[in-house]
Amino acid sequence: MPSQKRDLDDRKFMRAALAEARKGLGLTHPNPAVGAVIVAGGRIAAAGWHRGAGLPHAEIEALRALDRSPKGATIYVTLEPCSTHGRTPPCCDAIVQAGFRRVVYGATDPNPKHAGRADKVLGSHGIEVTSGMLAEECEALNRYWNKWIATGLPYVVAKAAMTLDGKIASHPESRWLSNERSRREVMKLRARMGAIMVGGETVRVDDPQLTVRGVRVKSQPLRAVWTRSGQLPASARLLQSPSPAVLFRNVPLARALRRLGEQGIPSVLLEGGGRLLGEAFDRGLVDEVCLYLAPMISGGLIPTIAGRGVGSNGDGIALEGVNYRRLGDDVCLTGRVVRN
Repeated sequence: MPSQKRDLDDRKFMRAALAEARKGLGLTHPNPAVGAVIVAGGRIAAAGWHRGAGLPHAEIEALRALDRSPKGATIYVTLEPCSTHGRTPPCCDAIVQAGFRRVVYGATDPNPKHAGRADKVLGSHGIEVTSGMLAEECEALNRYWNKWIATGLPYVVAKAAMTLDGKIASHPESRWLSNERSRREVMKLRARMGAIMVGGETVRVDDPQLTVRGVRVKSQPLRAVWTRSGQLPASARLLQSPSPAVLFRNVPLARALRRLGEQGIPSVLLEGGGRLLGEAFDRGLVDEVCLYLAPMISGGLIPTIAGRGVGSNGDGIALEGVNYRRLGDDVCLTGRVVRN
């Protein structure tokens, strides 16, 4: 097969595997979301995605969906096939036993103990391996899990709804700055996170629930409160629910996040207020931002992000991979923090 056509086909089929993987976003914790497709005769013969911890991996799901022998076929997987025994047997063993001719995968396993090992295992059985296909897209899909599995620290997303002049305070009679469409998007974001954290002042003023509503989730994210004083109203909904929020009283924010990582939480959504977000940015703890800009100007003294701030514009926190989306009259800005 000419190399150019082969590359185009590989990209096409890996995108199909990515579409499968996205079905598992928010459902596979503490495992990554992974998709796989089996290709025979130039066509997709079967597809599968990982549905949750302890359940078959994407490769096995695809094999089970196949109605013919996989011998001589190619399997495309968004993440390097596992080569060690965890809750389930190694997928490399299943691939070898199935008789695949070729394996194409996207992202390398970020765990240093496993990274690249599949190439050697599969190659020793005469299976052709192509790695790094659409690697950036495959890695981005599991960027929360990638950081946690490699460092033990959760991936931190700072989210806020704000006015055009950078304030988070709205009129006392209305809790919402953003519109209904933006709020639906926030629920989808919450559904992908391992935990949601707010500051004590947010609990005292807004009395939030921090639950996912209107979106299918395997389980609700853990809820956490970072508070210096620890003086929270006993009637707060976060404290009254069957699963009360985890409280971090007078604990450095970095230590609180590390404790969540130690509990197996791969990602944390910081939803405000300004003091919490300011501390997170001051300490270099934020990996990604998600800001919803409402078409209004409020004035006032409550900034979206407080804290110490930077000394000059040259010291500002830069973003990469920036994306702007219009949600009705709102604008959603997302981007990853550039690490120096």
